[in-house]
This record gives sequence, C-alpha cells and structure tokens, in this order.
Amino acid sequence: QLQASGGGLVQPGGSLRLSCAASGSIFSINGMGWYRQAPGKQRALVASIASGGSTVYADSVKGRFTISRDNAKNTVYLQMNSLKPEDTAVYYCNRPYCSGDGCYPWGQGTQVTVSS
Repeated sequence: QLQASGGGLVQPGGSLRLSCAASGSIFSINGMGWYRQAPGKQRALVASIASGGSTVYADSVKGRFTISRDNAKNTVYLQMNSLKPEDTAVYYCNRPYCSGDGCYPWGQGTQVTVSS
C-alpha cells in the first residue's frame, strides 16, 4: 500500500527527491509523513503533511527538506536539499505520529546515503 522510491547515493550538499505512492483509500483521508531510520537508531518522523496541506518538520531538517503531496496521483514527495552525512538512513512513508497497529504496513523504504 505504501511504496517509497527515489533514494540513492549523493555527495554532501546534494539533493534528492523521494516519492511515496499510496493507495487512494489511504491517501484521500489521511495526512502523510516521512520517517527515517539510521543504523542502530529508532525510526523517527522527519516531515508530515496534513490532508489540507499544512506541514511540520523536525528541527534537524527544517529549511532543507520540503514535503508535498499530489492528490491526483496519490503521491507524497520529500525534496531533500543540502544533504548531510547524518541524513543517511532508510526513508519510509506512513501516517504521521503513528505507532504499532496505528501504522499502515511499512514498506521496504528507500535508502539514502550521503557520502563523499
């Protein structure tokens, strides 16, 4: 139901755009969020967008990442600029602020590696 894509290897200071395609039944009624999980760390929410379009960002990505959504395509995006090595993680999308059974099944995520 949730398929993230667009990750890759990028040098520090570079940019990537992630995409997450969701089924229409999920997308139309929910806010969506982007999470990331670095090796040895817990999964954390980095950006969210409400069904009405309002956005919230973690302090660590504020000013560098932009979340957006295309309702016609049932897709949410994460534009990541000025990438840093500490942004290296597997990125996932899901309902924002969810945990346990409150989340939709997690997809495979997409790997982002920031390295020179």
